[in-house]
Amino acid sequence: MSVKLKTSLIGAVAVIALVTSASAQDFPKKPVEMTILFGSTAQTIGQLLADLMSKNLSEPVVPVMRSGGGGSVGYQYVHSMDADGYNIVWNSNSISTGFHGGKIDFDYTAFTPIAKISTEVPAIAVRVDSGWETIGQMAEELKASGEKLKIGASGNGSFTHLTTEALLAAVGLSDQSVNVPYDRGRAPVELLAGRLDAAVQWPGQFISHHEAGTLRILCLTSAVRVASMPDIPTCAESGAEGIDIEMWRGLAAPAGTPDDVVMVLQDAAEKAVASEEFQKASKTLGFEPDFNDHTAFGQLIARDDATIAELMADIGLKAK
Repeated sequence: MSVKLKTSLIGAVAVIALVTSASAQDFPKKPVEMTILFGSTAQTIGQLLADLMSKNLSEPVVPVMRSGGGGSVGYQYVHSMDADGYNIVWNSNSISTGFHGGKIDFDYTAFTPIAKISTEVPAIAVRVDSGWETIGQMAEELKASGEKLKIGASGNGSFTHLTTEALLAAVGLSDQSVNVPYDRGRAPVELLAGRLDAAVQWPGQFISHHEAGTLRILCLTSAVRVASMPDIPTCAESGAEGIDIEMWRGLAAPAGTPDDVVMVLQDAAEKAVASEEFQKASKTLGFEPDFNDHTAFGQLIARDDATIAELMADIGLKAK
């Protein structure tokens, strides 16, 4: 190689490096679009997160609802976008339930993790007039009567459906129940109307009714009690031994998004989670702020994917 050619190549590499660095320093130059996959508390938290991140970036983060197919509609959209950081997704364990359930043909590796933001713990609730105060009591009375439990979750193969199946198995009611899917945000209504005996959903949907004395949250599915709801027992304490189920939520971008762009978004997300407004909202909405950087978040997603694949296979919902 001639000296002249070698010098030219070195110069070209330097220019490329300079342009890449400059593009990251200038990011974002236009609004960042955040795809939200689900309504209810997921939508509320996502919109708040977008607003708070906007305060720490030169351009706003704009939340856009793209619901449907258990998250598959939104995942498909973001997956088709350029890996430049301008399209991100407010993601969750649904990336794994969607893939292993056959709703999408790509898995979590199609996205670059940005940051874990929060943890939500599913809750099982019943009407107060049912007389059930623990999940163990509920199971014992149903077994004695021989009646089937009408229990609801939001869609076949959804995370709340998987949680429901795990709870039923833990208390011996797998063959003594009828799963009744309900529309988004309808769990309390279906319970209060008597169309369901029990429902599994995020506690944010049940808290106001629980406090009003019309519905009772029997338990939460985490291994330890949730700090914002210390009086509500875990399901293991309530009679469903071995239950330890949590839903994480976070941010991801199409695979190949530059590392330095990811870091800009991660930094804005971390500041948002640490803010007083976000911390206060967690107590009202029933979720736990739980920030992890992109590396730790990626490791969690991989571990969780393996667990979900095994659980879906066990209950006959794994398509891949």
